[in-house]
Amino acid sequence: MVIPIQGELPQLLDSTAADTAWVVTITLLCAAVTMPISGRVADMVGKQRVLVASAVLLLVSSVVCALSSSLLPMLVGRGMQGMAMGFIPVGIALLREIVPPRMAGSAVAAMSATLGVGGAIGLPLSAWIVQAGNWHALFWVSAAVAAAVLVAIVALVPHVHDAHPAHFDVAGAVGLALGLSLFLVGLSKASTWGWASGRTIGCVVAGLAVLVAWAVLELRTAEPLVDLRSASRLPVLLTNVAAVAIGMGMMAQAIVIPQLLQLPDVLDYGLGQTILQAGLWMAPGGLMMLLFAPVSSRLMSTLGPRTTLMIGATVLGLGYVVTFFLMGEAWHLMIGTLVISIGVGIGYAAMPTLVLDHTPVREAGSAVGVNTLMRSLGTTIASALMATVLTSDTQPLGPVSVPTESAFQLCFVISAIAAFVGVAVAATIPRGSRTAEQGPEQDVAEPVAGAQVD
Repeated sequence: MVIPIQGELPQLLDSTAADTAWVVTITLLCAAVTMPISGRVADMVGKQRVLVASAVLLLVSSVVCALSSSLLPMLVGRGMQGMAMGFIPVGIALLREIVPPRMAGSAVAAMSATLGVGGAIGLPLSAWIVQAGNWHALFWVSAAVAAAVLVAIVALVPHVHDAHPAHFDVAGAVGLALGLSLFLVGLSKASTWGWASGRTIGCVVAGLAVLVAWAVLELRTAEPLVDLRSASRLPVLLTNVAAVAIGMGMMAQAIVIPQLLQLPDVLDYGLGQTILQAGLWMAPGGLMMLLFAPVSSRLMSTLGPRTTLMIGATVLGLGYVVTFFLMGEAWHLMIGTLVISIGVGIGYAAMPTLVLDHTPVREAGSAVGVNTLMRSLGTTIASALMATVLTSDTQPLGPVSVPTESAFQLCFVISAIAAFVGVAVAATIPRGSRTAEQGPEQDVAEPVAGAQVD
């Protein structure tokens, strides 16, 4: 949402570039921390209630941002927007309870695809809004969309009584939030602070230490925030590891390709596109993710989610191979983006399906939240790594330095490797899961036992 105005934020918010970089970082950070917590709360109080709360939070946070003209309130609003992202894993888990089994695969695939569709469509839309009016309009539009979503949830989403009352693990939530915050801040700021700087190493090491202590605490807690014993089941564990690698592969296109499109055409490899034009070249990829959601569902029904995940990750990796060789024209990059997006559309739906098929219903929200967190971890690693590559190999262009062609190519190579690592990890997920052994009509969990729908 803020990408079209990111370069202007220091002037718009009367602050420094280093400080306004947190406008993006804090959203990613809060989203990563909130997803598993929202999932656990949804398992306890009911998923529809958490969806309503997330939509309200998005509405309020968008209004806060729309009214902001300085850094602090903008950071508060953007952090709240990140917290509203808990909507996604809870929504995916709820679909398995309210959609008929024969349609659940398509529904989960479609919602999983929205993780990429929103970004692909949001970039050109945000650029157009900024060019057509005031930058505050970005957040007023977001508030209007949030209000519409809130009304739709209340009016259209069935009120499933799926709550499993339990004690909320406050210590676990605090420990997870602290550990993830330190670790992800270290990663996201590594390209700015330097990978070998004391701040980067200190944040990463401290974050890992806190997370280890948190894991020990969770294993000793009767009602933990995250059931690590369930998460350590081999199919779930390997799916989450694959999610990190595939998340890395997915994020690179959103970071690298728009920069390549917008480089001045005085460079041999620059394409001279405006940010609006770049967004329009990227937008078909988002639509492709949505179009291939039914394909993913069909593949899961016939081949199982494990094989579907491998196919999606393979196509994702091949997309970067195509992009490596097709960098000469904007439409060439669009072809690469389409292939990458097909891979994401196929693979992203398989991951929550694999997790849900090996997780008790009472822990569904939390389990999908952890899987979404692992994808977010992959995107954060990709962001830091791509930024480091692009700033480490540059050439002068007037008063500034820009990444070289080889830097962009290296990014595509790294992304392809990450996707193919995801294929290798997915291949080790044990066969014989419920979805693989049973027919397509049985591969989705039945609605919650005893659940009632208003």
